[in-house]
Amino acid sequence: MLLFNITYIMEEATAPKWLQWMQESHIPRIMATEHFVSYRLLKVLDSPNEGVTYCAQYVAENMAEYLSYQSNHAPAFEAEVSTNFENQLVSFQTLMEYID
Repeated sequence: MLLFNITYIMEEATAPKWLQWMQESHIPRIMATEHFVSYRLLKVLDSPNEGVTYCAQYVAENMAEYLSYQSNHAPAFEAEVSTNFENQLVSFQTLMEYID
């Protein structure tokens, strides 16, 4: 099992609009690709960054599912974030493997 994490850092004024968009549109559409079996959306409480930090986490059963998502869907979803929140947030991605 793999955990695909996207961390988003934004100004507080951007957070309400971004959060609503993530919950109502973005995450449901990512999950509709069927490459992930579950997700979590978290707010980082002790972030060293200014503003607000959130993490969207998606669980893939294996590397093939993750790579298929990256090849077939990720570029469009990343472009959508950039278009909707241009110059309002920064993000970075990490991929982790479950040990147990």
